[in-house]
Amino acid sequence: MDTENPSAPTHAKSRIPGENHPHAGGLIHEHTRHTTRFTVIGNHLAQHRSLSGLAIGLAVYIQSLPAGAPVDIKSLAARFPEGTTRIAAALRELEAHGYLRRERERIGGGRIVTRTISCNQPGRSRNDHAPHSARPARPKKSPPRPLPPVPRPSYPAPALIQQATDLLTDLRRHDRRLLFSERDTAHLAPGVAAWLERDVTPTAVRESLIMDLPSEPLCRPAALLAHRLTNRLPPLSPFRAPAPPLAASHPLQNCEGCDRAFRAPHPGRCRGCRTDLPEAA
Repeated sequence: MDTENPSAPTHAKSRIPGENHPHAGGLIHEHTRHTTRFTVIGNHLAQHRSLSGLAIGLAVYIQSLPAGAPVDIKSLAARFPEGTTRIAAALRELEAHGYLRRERERIGGGRIVTRTISCNQPGRSRNDHAPHSARPARPKKSPPRPLPPVPRPSYPAPALIQQATDLLTDLRRHDRRLLFSERDTAHLAPGVAAWLERDVTPTAVRESLIMDLPSEPLCRPAALLAHRLTNRLPPLSPFRAPAPPLAASHPLQNCEGCDRAFRAPHPGRCRGCRTDLPEAA
């Protein structure tokens, strides 16, 4: 004889308003299970007490996008009716609470792009659940590459090096990317002095260094200037012998003996009328 299973569910009862829900005026869920095109969102985000509604909505939208989708401020402003100012403020909220990270990364060609990382569990990365030995080791930070060599002046006089240093320090007024450290300035100054030593004016040196700079951010501006100081170094000025001094030109005098004109510093007789010369003896 079959025994009755006391834990078997009874047949479903019809829902009568107010009978199964004591708080009839509250929320009632009508759930349909999703099988495609859905995103799992944690209640810590959906019910966050500090985030604004716009920030929560943007976080949900971003978490639903595929990898590689554009989520910069302009793209989001084109998608939603809120302006760029409100969207930027909402993104800052998500960054402050760990739901979003924006990192700048250098790619080929010296370009810099911004990577946006969406975190569905703030404070926990995919490596947090892996054992310590399985986590990838952090790469060691390599020392900065040395700057390329620069030309050297024949006579590095202190005044010449100081003039070159002042020229380099002034470059940031013309392009704010050309702000060098004290160490880089000391490395570049002899190269600038070599140009000044070749009778190149400071204005010409500056124009040659900053002419045709790329528009994108400069990866190593000091290295770029070191390269230009070497590759664009003008030739030495050709040697010119100093001109001989002009012979003294005396005024014209009238000879007191023959009345002919001759040049002499003082009045008197010409060479033909003078008797004190050896050939007149």
